[in-house]
Amino acid sequence: MLRKFKTITLAVGIAAFSVTGCNDDFVNTQPLDQVSGEAVWSDAALTEAFVTGIYAGLGQGGLNEEQLSSFTDEAIFTHPGRGITNITEGRSNPADPGLINETREWNNMYLRIRATNLALANLAQPKFANTNKIVERLTGEAKFLRAYYYHQLVRYYGGVPLIDRPYELGEADYAVTRNTMEECINFIVKDCNDAAALLKGMSMAKGRANEVAALALKSRILTYAASDLYDAATAKAKSSVHAAYAKPELLGYTTGTRAERWNKAKEASKAVLDQTSYGFMFNLTAPVAKEEGTTNYNSIALSRNGGERDVLFSRSFINDKQEAGGQVGLHNGPNGYHNWAGNTPVSLLVDDYEMMDGSKFSWSDPAKAANPYANRDPRFYATILYDGAPWKPRTADVAAKDPVNQIQTGSYEVTGAGGAKTVIAGLDTRKSSVEDWNGSYTGYYQRKFTDPNPAIVDQNTYQQIPWPFFRYTEAALNYAEACIELGQDAEAKLWLNRIRFRAGMPAITETGAALRERYRNERRVELAFEEHRYHDARRWMIAPTTLGRKANGITITGTLKPGKTVTLYKYDPTSYDYTYKVTEIDPGKENRNWADKQYYLPIHRDEMNRNNKLVQNPGY
Repeated sequence: MLRKFKTITLAVGIAAFSVTGCNDDFVNTQPLDQVSGEAVWSDAALTEAFVTGIYAGLGQGGLNEEQLSSFTDEAIFTHPGRGITNITEGRSNPADPGLINETREWNNMYLRIRATNLALANLAQPKFANTNKIVERLTGEAKFLRAYYYHQLVRYYGGVPLIDRPYELGEADYAVTRNTMEECINFIVKDCNDAAALLKGMSMAKGRANEVAALALKSRILTYAASDLYDAATAKAKSSVHAAYAKPELLGYTTGTRAERWNKAKEASKAVLDQTSYGFMFNLTAPVAKEEGTTNYNSIALSRNGGERDVLFSRSFINDKQEAGGQVGLHNGPNGYHNWAGNTPVSLLVDDYEMMDGSKFSWSDPAKAANPYANRDPRFYATILYDGAPWKPRTADVAAKDPVNQIQTGSYEVTGAGGAKTVIAGLDTRKSSVEDWNGSYTGYYQRKFTDPNPAIVDQNTYQQIPWPFFRYTEAALNYAEACIELGQDAEAKLWLNRIRFRAGMPAITETGAALRERYRNERRVELAFEEHRYHDARRWMIAPTTLGRKANGITITGTLKPGKTVTLYKYDPTSYDYTYKVTEIDPGKENRNWADKQYYLPIHRDEMNRNNKLVQNPGY
């Protein structure tokens, strides 16, 4: 068949040549499906298209089917065989590191970095008119994107080779060594500074890098740089794996002081906070009402009704281009709505939401344990779908089973024929009468980032909620963290309480170590499911006591009160006595285990074989 194809191709070619003869124009015809490099860099529109293409390295943001939350103590992934447990169970290795998607995969990040280097090299000597400062704008965007992709590599792998030019064919050597962590951070910061200066004052289209995005990236990477994991001496003291590593400079700073680095982080974060055209409801001096707190948090998560002011740089989705990022409801929603229950919250996260009065939730408190979802932090209700939570109308085929539209993740007594009591499984459990193959193992579902519009309920409808790469609130939290580490508690509490007041929560009053713990819980709750917990638990080096914990869920039983008759179940404390029991996830499903090597991912074996100058991360 292949030989026949070659014969046909050759015959067509000979026929074409016989018709055209020695016409030089035919020989020099440009391909119709490609554009030459010379043409790209000589045309402003084509150059802009090239830079726009580099944004593809952002992927779906964090709205992938397999979310980073399921690598942490925020959630577990319901479906088997995706490589997540390689990492959560400490089995990651250079030959089989586990699931590492395109937005953090070594080769893909360097592919995007090469594209930024090509753009920057050609924009340095543009061959087109610099109308409306297009050269400065595209250069600023390319600098930001290069900084972003390097920041991805650094926070997953540590110090990496810094490549700041496009390699050419025929070079003597393509093998390179890893740069130190300090060199990498300095490189990223310089690109952020350059990008911010080039983009300053420019009105950028939604989804494109701007000045404040560059400042926010600088705030984040310098906050990381000041943290425990990024300080070689601290990391050695906290981890025997790091203590035995011969190249500590690849993973952390070996010079300077942490106070210096925290001051730099504080200054960088304050530069974001000084961007007064951003930020949402940071002027409050007292908590809003509970319902308003939930509404405010929803507005930020959905990027609407003023909440979009908190989002500094995002990845948007539109119905005209149906992408996985628009299917968050399908991927994570309840199976009783014909959704897939992919990344489901664990009790470890749910239990960390405070009570409305700012006190801790505790299962050992009988009153709280009897009604665990009452009077919680208003952000809880905008983030988690729990048993009895009101939600969207059910699909037409399920509506008769649940006319009141409540999440059902327990088992409940109902009255059958002849008055006999039977036990039924909730519609959103793994024994659901709607779908019994998808369903949460934990008894919870994600609500955050899911459009509450009743029309967006089934598998065939896409939503348009953007992914927030950077938020003003993240910079405020970074600033508060730096202040705490520098002993400036009053300033830290000023900003933390502004965040809490917006959410309807009372002020934090602690100082010192207690304030640090309150801050870390505040960050955990405020930034839930935004891809921060994975990095925060590692950079604080608290992963053994957080990410290493066994994942857990809730078992709920509803028992009819004496004399009560119910034929169609709904959540009703007047008819039911409810019991709640926290249970660990079956080890056969997921058996979490922390290993200190997991502070950084392994460099893949194939990459190590291609480049003999690389040094592997510790523990692998």
